[in-house]
Amino acid sequence: MFESAELDHAVDKKTWKARVPPLREALLDAQYDLLEARGFPVVILISGVDGAGKGETVNILNEWLDPRHVETNAPGDASDEERERPPMWRFWRSLPPRGKIGIFFGSWYSGAISDHMEGRSKQAKLDQALERIRRFERMLADEGALVLKFWLHLSRDQQERRLKALEKNPRTRWRVTARDWKNFKVYERFRDLATHVLRATSTAEAPWTVVSGVDPRYRSLTVGNAILSALRARLATPENPHPPRTALPVSPATDAVMLLRSLNLSRTITKKRYEEELEELQGRLSLLTREPRFRKRAVVAVFEGSDAAGKGGAIRRVTQALDAKIYRVVPIAAPTEDELAQPYLWRFWRTIPRLGRFAIFDRSWYGRVLVERVEGFCSRGDWMRAYSEINDFEEQLVESRIVVAKFWLAISPEEQLRRFREREETGFKRFKITEDDWRNREKWGEYETAVCDMIDRTSTEIAPWTLVEAENKQYARIKVLRTLCERIEAVL
Repeated sequence: MFESAELDHAVDKKTWKARVPPLREALLDAQYDLLEARGFPVVILISGVDGAGKGETVNILNEWLDPRHVETNAPGDASDEERERPPMWRFWRSLPPRGKIGIFFGSWYSGAISDHMEGRSKQAKLDQALERIRRFERMLADEGALVLKFWLHLSRDQQERRLKALEKNPRTRWRVTARDWKNFKVYERFRDLATHVLRATSTAEAPWTVVSGVDPRYRSLTVGNAILSALRARLATPENPHPPRTALPVSPATDAVMLLRSLNLSRTITKKRYEEELEELQGRLSLLTREPRFRKRAVVAVFEGSDAAGKGGAIRRVTQALDAKIYRVVPIAAPTEDELAQPYLWRFWRTIPRLGRFAIFDRSWYGRVLVERVEGFCSRGDWMRAYSEINDFEEQLVESRIVVAKFWLAISPEEQLRRFREREETGFKRFKITEDDWRNREKWGEYETAVCDMIDRTSTEIAPWTLVEAENKQYARIKVLRTLCERIEAVL
């Protein structure tokens, strides 16, 4: 894989001076066309061998492009805030919006490679990490991103000469560290690992380009021309160059349909028992969040349900038990313009809580497979692939010590109609009822099918759905609180 990159490719000064001006002009033209179209983002990864010129390449790209529309990310060791969240959190936050270019000097590959090199992960864990990276990059491509990955390479002899030359020059001596020489001693092992990583993750939607790092002029021209070629090719293609993958038609699982329809919505609770259990469960939840062990955990509570099913009331009974400093209620409405410029899950990744905290979602990422599916706000391919993307998202949360509790509050269409009319007739509740609510009601059957598919495809062992009979609001609130306490107790 690296044989060609280990040749001493070189570009003389005359050729360099002749080729750079037109390349810079063409890159700027393409960048401005990208910015004007705002059709897709560009994600550029610069990785490779120590001393191969990664930093210099990033610098020259910022020099050749308009830096106002380039977001350069050089993630080093994770901060305390980053360590309290899933490893991919900091990369999701740094993704460029449509029309912009994001350059990653060091990326989601760095952790997987360093963990394996330093003995913190075996082969199976490495391959698991690479599979997650493949899914992440496939998601980026499916969301429209142009993903360009460059591996700057040197042979062992070339790396040694390069490090010595940098050390010898007083102006570049600072670039060479003891860590670089430590890595040099295990060059062969690193090369074998890099070969495995590149072969495992060079895909049709996100291929690797291996570039010789020996000659700076050759390296810069090669990377610049590759970016220009890919950008021009993409700008010339239709708006959706990544058609949805072929999938079998969705039919709701019989078990899920029967489960939803067989809920006993007549479940109720007396006022006295409700008040007793409410006090007991809120106290229990409060004590759980004050446990020293809870500081090493977090909770993501998701509330979904039919319109007027009582999500807000259930959420308030949860927050009444919590210290205001540790929770955040995240109400999810239609995405903003900034959110539409990013991959679908971006706005949800941004709100993941730190350890010792609660994030409570009043509606959530499940909007893609519910309202967006039913109302046609996204393509069939978009909501079909969302099931696996959501499961992967929640798996990463759980692996990072976050309890994921998901509640579907269910009521009958008759009860919903009663509550709608009550809201219209009560002055301080009128804001709760909109034309959208009435229109959604006309599609009750379609929403029921979508809910059944959602439960069937996303109720996993690590993040199961809890179906809440919500015809009686007091019964629903008690079930939510008890389930939440039990889920937290199970991990403490």
